[in-house]
Amino acid sequence: MKLRRDVFQAIADPTRRAIITLVAVNAMTPTTIAENFDSSRQTISKHIQILTECEILLQEQKGREIYYHLNPSGMKDIADFIEPFRKFWDDRFNKIESVMKKHQSKK
Repeated sequence: MKLRRDVFQAIADPTRRAIITLVAVNAMTPTTIAENFDSSRQTISKHIQILTECEILLQEQKGREIYYHLNPSGMKDIADFIEPFRKFWDDRFNKIESVMKKHQSKK
């Protein structure tokens, strides 16, 4: 069994979250990604490596270049974890809205 890094630790870092946001729109080379940060290319490469190990990013070879893009299924662990909380807060907000509407109708 292949062990991989914890996806939640990977997304805890703001630089890695920014990288995810960048490549969610367009596949990018490591150099292009690094141009968006003040950090060294080596530091950004380490962040990319962590995201790749977590299967959040996938790499694709095009000629001599490697492009990284978002792997939506790699985000599934995160989405599965968050979903019950999203439902909980949606229910809470709907209840608050209901109470507010009742209060407004009594005025």
